[in-house]
Amino acid sequence: MNTAVYIAKRYLFSGKKMHAINIISGISMLGVLVGSAALIIILSVFNGFEKVILSLYSNFTPEIKIETRLGKTFDPNTPYFTSLHNDPQLFSFTQVLQEKALIKYGDKPFLGTIKGVSDDFLKNKQLDSTVQNGSFTLKSGGRNFAVVGATIQGNLGINVHDALLPIQIYSPSRTAVNSANPLDEFRVRSINPSGVFGIQQDFDDIVVTPIEFARDLLDQPKEVSSLELIYKKGTNLESVQSKIIDAIGKSYTVKNRKQQNTELYKTLNYERWSIFMILTFVLIIAIFNIIGSLTMLVIDKRADIAILSSLGANKMLIQGIFFFEGMMISIFGCIVGIALGLGVCLVQQHYGLIKMGATLSVLDAYPVDLEIGDFGLVFLTVGAISVIASGISARLSIKGLDEIKQDL
Repeated sequence: MNTAVYIAKRYLFSGKKMHAINIISGISMLGVLVGSAALIIILSVFNGFEKVILSLYSNFTPEIKIETRLGKTFDPNTPYFTSLHNDPQLFSFTQVLQEKALIKYGDKPFLGTIKGVSDDFLKNKQLDSTVQNGSFTLKSGGRNFAVVGATIQGNLGINVHDALLPIQIYSPSRTAVNSANPLDEFRVRSINPSGVFGIQQDFDDIVVTPIEFARDLLDQPKEVSSLELIYKKGTNLESVQSKIIDAIGKSYTVKNRKQQNTELYKTLNYERWSIFMILTFVLIIAIFNIIGSLTMLVIDKRADIAILSSLGANKMLIQGIFFFEGMMISIFGCIVGIALGLGVCLVQQHYGLIKMGATLSVLDAYPVDLEIGDFGLVFLTVGAISVIASGISARLSIKGLDEIKQDL
């Protein structure tokens, strides 16, 4: 065994006497332990929130979305889009016609968005998990129905169980002429609500209807606002996206989920790294306490240092003793901290002991999602800071070595 490591281990784990130095070293180790555990727990909880948020967005966000660069609508009945529709890798191919509209229920108005979708939209079984009231039904018994966002329902007081009071939707007429009656400039259609869904503010001001209803309201018999594609599991989405871009050229935009919600992903990423940096600074303070404890250890072991030097130990060996001492304190504290953080996360993941303190439709307890990369990141962070702190301490250990030998 390396001499420096052996002596460092004896200094750290010696059980004969409990000196103030050992207590200070234990406190330094405890600081690293708590900091490492906190990093694992916070990062895992943040991963849980991120996973929940992105899964909610995925309920309404397709894997691939095709839109025109110029104008609002385009013709989906081209040879390429027809062949794309027949792609065996596709799970669903949804035509979407979307536009702002005035929504009225009783005497209450609300400016929202109408989203007409083709039948493939309902292949997404995750839609049922977003329903807060009623059901996600767009067609039944030969009639069209609408599913409204929670924001609209809250503002208009929509009762999905009242079949006698439909929603009225107003859209500017494409063939409008000047008239003494302003209502003549709008197309008005009525539709009964079948359910209320709730996801997030960006989606909760939408009324989802069959595309046939939207075509009639918007007087748009064949064109669409976008094509929303969801592929079967195991499909290489990056490859599919690249092929579509190469095939349709620059007249259209082809976006994956991340590109459709750029701001959301940026926000989540910034928050994650901000939290990591804050906790890392706390960890730096804890680890640099090791310098103080090792400095006191050097003072306490002045006689040992002088004896080792007299026996032929060079400065490299003496530096190595205190370097490895600092590394042992840090790494041992880090490993135990990571294990503790893992244990807390597993308990929370399975039992949800720590509640969020609010009654939510989606979350009750704090979510946890463990990622192997986080454990490696925490270990490397602690290791890098420890090398710097231990290196500083090791250099201090040989400072004034000649004076120590003379004192002996």
